[in-house]
Amino acid sequence: MTVTVEPAERAPSKGLKSGALGLISSTVIGIASTAPAYSLASTLGFVVVAIGVQAPIVTILAFVPMFFVSLAFQQMNKADPDCGASFTWGTRAFGPRVGWMGGWGVLAADIIVMASLAQIAGQYVFDLFNANGIGDDASSTWVLLVGIAWIVAMTWICYVGIEVSANFQKALLGIELTMLTVLSVWALVRVGDGSAPIGHLVPALAWFDPFKVHHFSNFVIGLADMLFLYWGWDTALNLNEESKDAETIPGKAGVISTFVLLGTYTLVILSVQSFAGIGTKGVGLGNPNHANDVLSILGPAIFGHSAFASVLSHLLLLMVLSSAAASTQTTILPTARTVLSMSVHKAMPNVFAYMHKRFLTPTIATVTFGFVSIVLYVIMNSLAAGQVIADSIDALGVMIAFYYGLTGFSCVWYYRRNLTSSVKNFFVQGLLPLLGGLILWAVMCWSFWYYWNPANSTTHLHVLGRSIGGTFTLDVGGLALGVILMLTMNAVRPAFFRGETLSRNSPTLVTEDFGAPASESH
Repeated sequence: MTVTVEPAERAPSKGLKSGALGLISSTVIGIASTAPAYSLASTLGFVVVAIGVQAPIVTILAFVPMFFVSLAFQQMNKADPDCGASFTWGTRAFGPRVGWMGGWGVLAADIIVMASLAQIAGQYVFDLFNANGIGDDASSTWVLLVGIAWIVAMTWICYVGIEVSANFQKALLGIELTMLTVLSVWALVRVGDGSAPIGHLVPALAWFDPFKVHHFSNFVIGLADMLFLYWGWDTALNLNEESKDAETIPGKAGVISTFVLLGTYTLVILSVQSFAGIGTKGVGLGNPNHANDVLSILGPAIFGHSAFASVLSHLLLLMVLSSAAASTQTTILPTARTVLSMSVHKAMPNVFAYMHKRFLTPTIATVTFGFVSIVLYVIMNSLAAGQVIADSIDALGVMIAFYYGLTGFSCVWYYRRNLTSSVKNFFVQGLLPLLGGLILWAVMCWSFWYYWNPANSTTHLHVLGRSIGGTFTLDVGGLALGVILMLTMNAVRPAFFRGETLSRNSPTLVTEDFGAPASESH
């Protein structure tokens, strides 16, 4: 017997600009959201320290749960192409409280990552203009100010419209992928002709053997950090209401993005690991002095010191800057739309549902997120003396695993009566999303245990005479804040939590229903 799962009832849009994005634009935004160059620059050093030459195989293994969960996003989007994505789908599957925390997981992850994005951007701006004395000083006030200006600029771009954002992303991604390919090929050529530096390695099949990682803890650390490299493709799903064929195109874009990222990361990591090796001195990827940023060191080493090489090295710096720009922008986009959806469904204050009359963007939600990001960046920068990258990346692994895994579980439960209708449905709506969710939540639970030990974090806080790691504080503090805010909203806006505004088959509500019309913001 075939069981049909009816899609959620449709309702008018929230005031977003529908039909603005096709498959190419959606895929570009999905890939650009992960910021491949920025992610590699800020993460690869930590991965190599944890797992050594096994980085290529862990890159591939981290793709597996991401691909499985991308199928869950695709299937849930078919049922309900709502810009709230994980929030909306979690609510439809498990109820308002689980859904609210799913939405909060997106917001918390995006807020945390903004600090490291701004920090990378601030330092690379000075490196680009050869002001290395400032760029190499993570605690510099000038770096902080440029990082703040960076957030303001990207917030403005998101404010003025999705089409401007999409076209900007295409240009940035073109620069990024081109330079990553040039870097990789150049590095492999130098390994092949024997001009690579002392400590370089010859690619070997042993790099693809996960059982050669010395300790299980190291393997999970590497896997969790790799989740950060892949994270972001779901932005294409948060922009579903602004896409052509909203039920189909965003889901395809998300899945395609994961495969493009797999190929890009495998090529780059294999090539730069071969060129630089994993030593702890010089350009070695294990050198702790540049663990926060490996590409600014590798550029001159790979390209050399001729005039043309200098141009390529500066293009590489520009590439990381463009990557950080892309990621900053595509962090703001899904966050604002998640907040918009939560507001429309009465899970957050009505004010966040206000839309700009001309730009058709969520005005208050966008600006508020930019402001909150600046405040948190300043606080984290002050507490960590500019060293905000390591702990924020480790903390992000937990937040990513939380809401990605929850979406995988939501898919299985939402389609539970449909799983036996065909072999395809059993796998793409059931088994694979379930496995993806289980893997990610296993990483999340292990990370809580591991980062409880302050020795495993870069920064520490002292509470009641006990030292607590910065990573654990960010994760537990972020989730605890989410619970507090949820309880507060439950008290002041109980309709959502009673299931009156959003349930399994309720229509997607519109901004006009709540006295915050899309045309009121000028």
